[in-house]
Amino acid sequence: MYQTIIFNTQGSIGVLRLNRPEKLNAFGGPIRDEILDVLGKIRDDQTIRVLVVTGEGRGFSAGGDIDHLKQLRENRDEEGFKLVLGKGQQITRTMRALPKPVIAAVNGACAGAGFSFALGCDIRIASDRATFGPSFARIGLHPDWGGSWFLPKLIGSAKACELVFTGSMVPAVEAERIGLVNRVVPHDDLMPVVMDLATTMSLNPPGVLRLAKESIYRSLSSDLETAFARETQVQTECFHSEDFLEGVTAFTEKRKPQFKGR
Repeated sequence: MYQTIIFNTQGSIGVLRLNRPEKLNAFGGPIRDEILDVLGKIRDDQTIRVLVVTGEGRGFSAGGDIDHLKQLRENRDEEGFKLVLGKGQQITRTMRALPKPVIAAVNGACAGAGFSFALGCDIRIASDRATFGPSFARIGLHPDWGGSWFLPKLIGSAKACELVFTGSMVPAVEAERIGLVNRVVPHDDLMPVVMDLATTMSLNPPGVLRLAKESIYRSLSSDLETAFARETQVQTECFHSEDFLEGVTAFTEKRKPQFKGR
């Protein structure tokens, strides 16, 4: 169905693979539109509770397709360039608004827009072969896809400045140390570890995951009193759910709960 991505489901987990391995999964051709299309389907599919994003071949994503960017610049096609930027921003917005956890399984090089794409996911698990960097400066560009917003929030402004100003790539171990990724695992264990994590999340009430994701990201720009008010509102919503009743009933009956998203 798609030319540049592969999408399938494994139970209640959706798996999106960037599929331009010959280009290190650089964002060229219809890939942005195809990602947006599949994100819309995932959003509307209530059977999918968690999304995993990874790359085919030896890279996660090298970022923008340099040949295409060069062509846009040579033709002074500002409108075409802004269209590319806008679609990247829409991908980030859609992932952040997705009412489900999004996990990046970073299997290799993760640079430029690919780096920002990974930062837009909720959680990042890295192969020990992965490398990371906002390499935009190396080709005369500024970070996009929200990278300049995500990066300092994850690692602090000083370290963000260092990476952006140098365009440096860092290995997975360093990425974990500075807080770019949640953890690093042996390369061959990457997808089993990520799928196990996704499965654990998928067994929890989807309504709670949705509300908690919203609350966590709202907290980045709110104060404690606002958070208290939000917690009261959403806890009351959870209180009236069938899943809460199932959760406490299963606990008292010493069995695993069966959450249905109601």
